[in-house]
Amino acid sequence: MSSCDLASKTCVPCKGGTPPLQGDSLNQLTAELGHGWQVVEGKKLEKLFTFRNFVDALAFTNRVGAIAEQQGHHPDLQLSWGRVKVELWTHKIGGLTDSDFILAAKADTVEKP
Repeated sequence: MSSCDLASKTCVPCKGGTPPLQGDSLNQLTAELGHGWQVVEGKKLEKLFTFRNFVDALAFTNRVGAIAEQQGHHPDLQLSWGRVKVELWTHKIGGLTDSDFILAAKADTVEKP
């Protein structure tokens, strides 16, 4: 599977009691995702996207937000001049699920202005 395969999937709502990804499963999905995404403390995915200006960063933020809303899986988006930091994790379980990797791959498909 590649990040393109991940991006073609749909996020699935997490049910309470689902264990967060760990070990080989977490490592495999991280490798498949690639493209500068980092796992932080084994619990979050993060990536910093850079842009030429604020307007382009805002446009990207809005496009990622629209995808997140359509998928029902919402990242933390930190917008500043020429930068957008995307953080993903499944709040309900305090860790990562497949859906976090799916939404990260979808964010990578958003064309930069």
